[in-house]
Amino acid sequence: MGADTVVKGLRTVEDYEYETQMAQMNHQLTGMETLFVPTRPEYGFISSSLVKEVARLGGSVVGLVPDVVEKALKEKL
Repeated sequence: MGADTVVKGLRTVEDYEYETQMAQMNHQLTGMETLFVPTRPEYGFISSSLVKEVARLGGSVVGLVPDVVEKALKEKL
């Protein structure tokens, strides 16, 4: 796509530590810059693995993901 920057959302300190390593490696290999954006506190508990688990078990993910993601999860599962 020709992008030279990637934007990453961060929820926790652990996210920052992991994503910093990835950003540094990406920069070393490709020159790609990474911009980190902290999440809003009310969304800090949401992770893709938790959302997928809730959906897989038949729970509602309304309000946790955009409508298009909810629809895709329903179709996939």
